[in-house]
Amino acid sequence: MQGHLDTTLSVLGEEQALRAAEGLRGFGIGKIVSSDLSRARRTAEIVARELGLVFTEDARLRETYLGQWQGKTHAEVDGADATIRAHWRNNAAWAPPEGESRLDVAKRARPVVDELMDSYTDWDDAAVLLVAHGGTISALTSSLLGFAEQQYPLLKGLGNTHTSQLVAMPRYGAQDPGEVQWYLEAWNQGPDAL
Repeated sequence: MQGHLDTTLSVLGEEQALRAAEGLRGFGIGKIVSSDLSRARRTAEIVARELGLVFTEDARLRETYLGQWQGKTHAEVDGADATIRAHWRNNAAWAPPEGESRLDVAKRARPVVDELMDSYTDWDDAAVLLVAHGGTISALTSSLLGFAEQQYPLLKGLGNTHTSQLVAMPRYGAQDPGEVQWYLEAWNQGPDAL
């Protein structure tokens, strides 16, 4: 279980990133923001190179901090309590010992999107690609969609180099024309499905 451990991208990961970049060519991406952890940063570097873009890093897109679980295998965590990971998956407010809950992760990552919404000016011409981690993207997506706490477990984490596609539209009936409603267009799409 990696969490914040800063592991490098494997050879397979590099191949997956290249396939993902090929699949993303038709999406009109104009900006890439990546987690600062090496595995995401290297993925963003490959995708940016293939799309002729640069990328920025933001530590708020890091994977869930797993506290005492980091560096352990699933079997090691389950050995202490066979039900604990199931409890974690099904309770967005629960965190591993000394770690983050999904609600914590959403609270940390959501400002990245909110700041992009306030500052990015090319929305009509280009999409933004966030290169992050499955748990972070799941928590962030749940937050953007306005899920209640008990609904967060409905979205599981993403596979490596899989994508989630959201679109923001003006919120119907909102007083502020800049207020948006997020819509989920795709979830856990592999490179071959892009």
